[in-house]
Amino acid sequence: MAKNLTSHRPLLAIGLKTTAIFLFTAMAALVKYLSEDIPAGEAVFFRSFFAIPVIVVWLIARRELRNGLIAKKPMNHFWRGVLGTSAMGLTFTGLGLLPLPEVTAIGFATPIFTLVLAAIFLGERIRVIRIGAVLVGLLGVVIMLWPRLGGDAEADDLAMIGALCILAATFARAFVQIHIRQMVQTEHTAAIVFYFSATASILSLMTLPFGWVMPSTEQLALLILAGIIGGFAQILVTSSYRFGPASMLAPYDYTSMIFAVLIGYFWFSELPTGMMIAGATLVIAANALVVWREHKLGLERGKARAVTDPKS
Repeated sequence: MAKNLTSHRPLLAIGLKTTAIFLFTAMAALVKYLSEDIPAGEAVFFRSFFAIPVIVVWLIARRELRNGLIAKKPMNHFWRGVLGTSAMGLTFTGLGLLPLPEVTAIGFATPIFTLVLAAIFLGERIRVIRIGAVLVGLLGVVIMLWPRLGGDAEADDLAMIGALCILAATFARAFVQIHIRQMVQTEHTAAIVFYFSATASILSLMTLPFGWVMPSTEQLALLILAGIIGGFAQILVTSSYRFGPASMLAPYDYTSMIFAVLIGYFWFSELPTGMMIAGATLVIAANALVVWREHKLGLERGKARAVTDPKS
């Protein structure tokens, strides 16, 4: 049975990953819908707290609850929670101020920033192709943000704040990726998933004095639904990597733009601008270049291992 759970089943992996991306986008849409009345910190609490039961049931079903409760380095989980909660709060704030497709597009810059931070903090080498990808990606980010940061005569102050929040959230998520790379050396994946939701629930309560509101019955139901959807999406995206390699699944992250454009148009009457599409295209192209390069390097390393450590 264990062998089947880790088998190479690309169609299943793609289905799980794409479904997870859709659910994350739907969750973001729910938060955006509620943002006019529900503060971001309150939304973070419901998103995190009501994901916990879903995650616990999943861990029990996989017989990994024990691993999920073992924290070998508790402070690492704390800082992962601080970074992740900050990213979530900033994203939820930005969702209330910017169109859903724009928030999604700016978020695509996370892998680009992760490359830069990995070079600075982990000493990872950035070769010519990666440097080119970073420059192209950063150019795409500038193009997307330019109208919001004063490049447009009709720039709106609230939209500018929203753009800065999403940019900051993107940086925070990049730091999370770097931190998790270090955590996985000592911590079980189940523990990372469980303690993030638990820590985020606690940290979000600190925003209680800053204007939480009593939600209506409908709002409460949607907030709880957002948390449940987020929990399921987290499980699906984690499970997808059991059936396919990260390099194969990475391009499917960009299906979120399709979902964001459709939901944004039909639910919020939002349309992507030409500048946003141009910038997002450059960022996606830069990420695709990095994924291709990583795949090629992986094949080269595999061939080297086959030569130096033959199995037959």
